[in-house]
Amino acid sequence: MSTARIEAPNYEISYSQLVKRTIHACSVAKEAAAAAAESIATGSSLLLGTIREREKELDSLDMEIDAGVTETITHVNGSEARELLACMKIMIGVERIGDLLLSFASSAEAVGARLDPQDTRDLTHMATVLEKMLDDVGLAFSTRDVKKAVDVLRSDAEMDRLRNLIFLRHIENPENSPRHDSLQVIFMTQSLERAGDHAKNLAEEVCHFVSGHTVRHLLLKYDKPIEQMFLDWLRAKDERA
Repeated sequence: MSTARIEAPNYEISYSQLVKRTIHACSVAKEAAAAAAESIATGSSLLLGTIREREKELDSLDMEIDAGVTETITHVNGSEARELLACMKIMIGVERIGDLLLSFASSAEAVGARLDPQDTRDLTHMATVLEKMLDDVGLAFSTRDVKKAVDVLRSDAEMDRLRNLIFLRHIENPENSPRHDSLQVIFMTQSLERAGDHAKNLAEEVCHFVSGHTVRHLLLKYDKPIEQMFLDWLRAKDERA
């Protein structure tokens, strides 16, 4: 019988790689949002192809992280297991953002260069805000920066404001101005706004992972903006410590 020593698998490497791949997924989604912003601003159809490439990469990362977390989570400590669960939840949200940006790209391709200047400006702004939200989510997760996650929560209000402006022009149209491709514009707006909602959910997941508490349950007790409530909670927690 062989007496050779059998080395135990090094699960720490897999754990570390999964965290890094999750952060990379946020970066890939950010690149897709940047391509969306530039494609609308410049009218470049080539950049819409970039969104499709990023969406395929996110699908691949989703499968990789799902399989990796399932394999690794039973071999790590409690703190690392919580982080791996956060990785899985973040990856699910990021993958959905990729799908929404792909839907945006399809509508943008159908519209082509027929967008009104106002729609071009507002859709570009929405995609740029989304790009910043995704950048902040990745940074907040990698550095455990709750305040950076709260920046994402604040940004969602700007996404809602821009959506309302576009909907007002194309649905209510109080000035009775001629509008072009309203259905596609509304689809594009909804895709970006829903992607922003997912980015906000990712920021809430980072808050929960870092602090151990959710943000939403505070809404039941206080009539304050969600980001202010969480900052107040953190401040009170520091004072008690």
